[in-house]
Amino acid sequence: MRVASIQMAIGDQPKEENLRRAEQLIDGLGRVDLVLLPEIWNVGYFSFDLYAAQAEDLSGETVSRLSKKAVERGCWVFGGSFVERRGDGLYNTSVLITPQGQVAAAYRKMHLFGFQSEESKLLRPGTEVVVAPTPLATFGITTCYDLRFPELYRKMAVGGAEVFLVASAWPYPRLEAWQILNRARAIENQVFLVSSNCVGVNRGSRYCGHSMIVDPWGIILASGGDEECVLEAELPVEKVAAVRKVFPAFTDRRLPV
Repeated sequence: MRVASIQMAIGDQPKEENLRRAEQLIDGLGRVDLVLLPEIWNVGYFSFDLYAAQAEDLSGETVSRLSKKAVERGCWVFGGSFVERRGDGLYNTSVLITPQGQVAAAYRKMHLFGFQSEESKLLRPGTEVVVAPTPLATFGITTCYDLRFPELYRKMAVGGAEVFLVASAWPYPRLEAWQILNRARAIENQVFLVSSNCVGVNRGSRYCGHSMIVDPWGIILASGGDEECVLEAELPVEKVAAVRKVFPAFTDRRLPV
């Protein structure tokens, strides 16, 4: 399985510019099986003043345009996340789209960030852990701050996840925490992890980039820097079972999830 993680530059530009840029970056890819985008890339995570006005449902413009790209490219698209209007509430929602343009899974971020952020005041937390079996692999879907909660990742691993997908808008100065947590979540669960983080300055906050593709041993297969870029790597999904057989830490655990 070949994956491409788009580390997208997000500033204070209009939503339409971000939508067009994401389409351009997807169009510029070679053959890939799965594309990833970051967290709330369509308006910018720190654009809290736009959350309510720019919220969409699962049939809205953002998902519709990503679905079209999935069909055009014949690949799966992990559409990062967007602010979803669902009933009378707003959610930070990530979607996994099939090559046929259908939404295969939707994850609503469980752990909302409150430190120097309005997210936890404006949005509602999701309540469901999402593990999505696909012909490529079984994916566990999470968003940004979720990385600080290892119990969520263990529950997904126990549920069969072979690859963790992480959409993020992680800012400076917490770069070291970001780098450690990406690798830790992969190592402790012996799975692949692919993250897509933003770069740029949005509402005065600078994203730290350094998106990653990490293997079940915690080895970094690809990593971004501080600029917009695309990371690509081959993920031999069968390596998850092979690593666990060689080093059976996952089955040696004693405490239940």
